[in-house]
Amino acid sequence: MGDPNLLEVLAEEGKIAHKDIDYSFQMSESLSSRETSFLINEETMFQRNQQSKDSIFFRDGIRQIDFVLSYVDDIKKDSELKAERRKEFEKNLRKTGLELEIEDKRDSEDGRTYFVKIHAPWEVLVTYAEVLGIKMPIKESDIPRPKHTPISYVLGPVRLPQNVKYPHPEYFTAQFSRHRQELFLIEDQATFFPSSSRNRIVYYILSRCPFGIEDGKKRFGIERLLTSNTYSSAYPLHDGQYWKPSEPPNPANERYILRKNWARFSYFYKEQPLDLIKNYYGEKIGIYFVFLGYYTEMLFFAAIVGLACFIYGLLSMEHNACSIEICDPEIGGQMIMCPLCDQVCDYWRLNSTCLASKFSHLFDNESTVFFAIFMGIWVTLFLEFWKQRQARLEYEWDLVDFEEEQQQLQLRPEFEAMCKHRKLNAVTKEMEPYMPLYTRIPWYFFSGATVTLWMSLVVTSMVAVIVYRLSVFATFASFMESDASLKQVKSFLTPQIATSLTGSCLNFIVILILNFFYERISAWITKMEIPRTYQEYESSLTLKMFLFQFVNFYSACFYVAFFKGKFVGYPGRYTYLFNEWRGEECDPGGCLIELTTQLTIIMTGKQIFGNVKEAIYPLALNWWRRRKARTNSEKLYSRWEQDHDLESFGPLGLFYEYLETVIQFGFVTLFVASFPLAPLLALINNIVEIRVDAWKLTTQYRRTVASKAHSIGVWQDILYGMAVLSVATNAFIVAFTSDIIPRLVYYYAYSTNATQPMRGYVNNSLSVFLIADFPNHTAPSETRDFITCRYRDYRHPPDDENKYFHNMQFWHVLAAKMTFIIVMEHVVFLVKFLLAWMIPDVPKDVVERIKREKLMTIKILHDFELNKLKENLGINSDELAKHVMIEENKAQLAKSTI
Repeated sequence: MGDPNLLEVLAEEGKIAHKDIDYSFQMSESLSSRETSFLINEETMFQRNQQSKDSIFFRDGIRQIDFVLSYVDDIKKDSELKAERRKEFEKNLRKTGLELEIEDKRDSEDGRTYFVKIHAPWEVLVTYAEVLGIKMPIKESDIPRPKHTPISYVLGPVRLPQNVKYPHPEYFTAQFSRHRQELFLIEDQATFFPSSSRNRIVYYILSRCPFGIEDGKKRFGIERLLTSNTYSSAYPLHDGQYWKPSEPPNPANERYILRKNWARFSYFYKEQPLDLIKNYYGEKIGIYFVFLGYYTEMLFFAAIVGLACFIYGLLSMEHNACSIEICDPEIGGQMIMCPLCDQVCDYWRLNSTCLASKFSHLFDNESTVFFAIFMGIWVTLFLEFWKQRQARLEYEWDLVDFEEEQQQLQLRPEFEAMCKHRKLNAVTKEMEPYMPLYTRIPWYFFSGATVTLWMSLVVTSMVAVIVYRLSVFATFASFMESDASLKQVKSFLTPQIATSLTGSCLNFIVILILNFFYERISAWITKMEIPRTYQEYESSLTLKMFLFQFVNFYSACFYVAFFKGKFVGYPGRYTYLFNEWRGEECDPGGCLIELTTQLTIIMTGKQIFGNVKEAIYPLALNWWRRRKARTNSEKLYSRWEQDHDLESFGPLGLFYEYLETVIQFGFVTLFVASFPLAPLLALINNIVEIRVDAWKLTTQYRRTVASKAHSIGVWQDILYGMAVLSVATNAFIVAFTSDIIPRLVYYYAYSTNATQPMRGYVNNSLSVFLIADFPNHTAPSETRDFITCRYRDYRHPPDDENKYFHNMQFWHVLAAKMTFIIVMEHVVFLVKFLLAWMIPDVPKDVVERIKREKLMTIKILHDFELNKLKENLGINSDELAKHVMIEENKAQLAKSTI
């Protein structure tokens, strides 16, 4: 490390960016002879000593472990190649200034794993803090934190202690510069850089460190070594045990604080310690929990309104005019309905659906329209206020001037391995791997064909479930609609409801199975596309997974909402699927209750299954891994071994968390008109989800490498798209799936009873069919004494000259439905645009705070440079001011001349 020529060799090999080399070269000159001697004689200076199993330091108890690499001796093929790679890689890590300490496999509990502990000394940290543009404090902020409003005192039990919510004071910050170290508030070099910044810096070095030249190509980066199993894992250490605080000399155990104040189910009602999460896990994970918490808060308001609408339906259920008529033995009991399937099904009395009609009213009442419009406005407020929350977060977390991290643009090892061409990068002016488009086009076609095939498979499975429903409907009808159905029977479990329940459960099982296989296939396809960077890989996978899950989870709901019961025909001229099965009909009260059933089963089942899986899977896996690893209980079970036996969160861990949340958002917004309790279910799930995610991150997963992010990325665009689509879907659900519009048309245009306007609606909504007109293959096998039967539609009676053609009321209802869709969409979109225009993306107080901080930062930097110049020139303050004024006048004169 004392020889700067070593870094010049690396520069010639092109392993490190030019800027990194310049800093590292200057850093190497500043190292003391003592540190140089230490690196050379590392193995001889330290002996194996007994130490605490909770220690996060090297054997000397001074140098903190910032990162750990592990590997196992591989006696199979390529063992020598892997050993040579590790040797070269570790040698080059030492050249960059990192300090390494290796734990022999004989000291590990399993007796086969080597651990390479890595420490970043001060010189490395200050160098790469400048390279990465990390902002560090220069002065405590004089901007007061937002004051509590009067309602905040009501929410006192929800609040966390101030020292947990705000673990550190607010500071004015500036990008770190090692030439201005005196400017920064450095009290202790060991604690100046938080552990998240330290592991981020070390990972930056690891991801760019070379390990040799193979097949004429330069190889570098820890990710490639992990892919080739040269190392088995690479991870930063947790700073202590989650069940007890650390003892000196270990630093404050933030993991324990998080477990105590965040990752506990008994704290479900508490706010989250967001600053502490950000400090420990980094901004990328922090912003996910900010979004999940904000989404949960907004769901609270939607849940209250939805619950109020449900209670309204519950209270008005017994007074619903339609249900009263259906349940009345003299009205619904005298209406003989046409069979719901051919031959096997019998005639049935309308009042047999009495309880089902009452239950349908819970979700299909006057409040449905109000709630659909409310949710269209709610989703706009949700997205607009999220932009404000995100802007506030950017200021509070020093992300205002943040640009995408360089490691997000880092080339993937798989891309480099497959590339046979190189070209000059116009920006860096360096030769880099390049893959011509013509070599990737076949994989793009294959990828598109595979995704299309799987989405077709989803549609096929949905058709199979429909066929199942049609097949078993006759079975249910044969024993549920026997002679008893022609008596005065009032049952909730009608053949339609029974078929819908079993079909929905079967559909949910099929969804889980297809999703399980597609997750693995989509990851494989994306790798075959050979994306250039990790960012391209994640974007491609996001598109595939979202498209598939959108079709997988929502296709059944779209079918029930917009297709079921719409194209069945009428008695005597039914529509048949595959010329064999008659199309499904809706309940006499409409298909909304079946959509509600479908939505409830899929949404609730998915949330319960997801939370159980997230909690049990890592717990069981870690138990089994520890059980296998702890073969030598007399050995020290060290901190790096404990973390090694935890599950890895992985680079796509957050991806699946976002995907789960976005799919839930679709259930809450796309079909909420049919199920006002959806926001309440989502609220309960998210309250649990926050604590489950916190618990598994804190206790069951290795610590993730800290990385920055200033937004939720492409997911925000997906949310905007779903918000726009939700307005259309809810308008169509109210118009075509619920029974609201036909009732309103009857109320205002066809009712003849002034005192009870809705009296006679049921009779009006059912058409008459002459049983003698049944074709032989559709008529029930048993003959009855009835002359006519009723069916749900608006058609002329058999004695009319326009026999069985749609009557004028059908066209009036259709016109009303289309008018409602157009009016609702325009009203909601108008309100959406007005709200988007009225609500600024960045709150006014945040704009002022940003300006204040920039002004103060410039002033502090200016004063620092003036004082430095004063010291260098050895002049007094008046002379210095005069000197500065002369220089400023010269610059102004030159500017005006130009």
